[in-house]
Amino acid sequence: VQLVESGGGLVQPGGSLRLSCAASGFLFRYYVMSWYRQAPGKERELVASISSGGGSTNYSDSVKGRFTISRDNAKKMVNLQMNSLKPEDTAVYYCYARVRGVHTWGQGTQVTVSS
Repeated sequence: VQLVESGGGLVQPGGSLRLSCAASGFLFRYYVMSWYRQAPGKERELVASISSGGGSTNYSDSVKGRFTISRDNAKKMVNLQMNSLKPEDTAVYYCYARVRGVHTWGQGTQVTVSS
């Protein structure tokens, strides 16, 4: 079971980034997928989740209206489109799934929002 994130980087406030997570080793289409983030000195927090079929999504209040989670079950990918980025969005972003009862995390991708 593996989750591999990509797409992080440095962006100016107000800019956009798109994160992607490639999944392998499990039946992706059956699992809820989530994005978490962890800023320096802070606890890891849930950013967004999407149901197995993609029809239901949830967002933290801090990103609602700015971020969009989506998935492609055929490609086994989950994405996070991040718009109107703020300095407080700076964090390591992690892809997550609970696969067969096991908490499964990607390695993380750094997002830095700074001028």
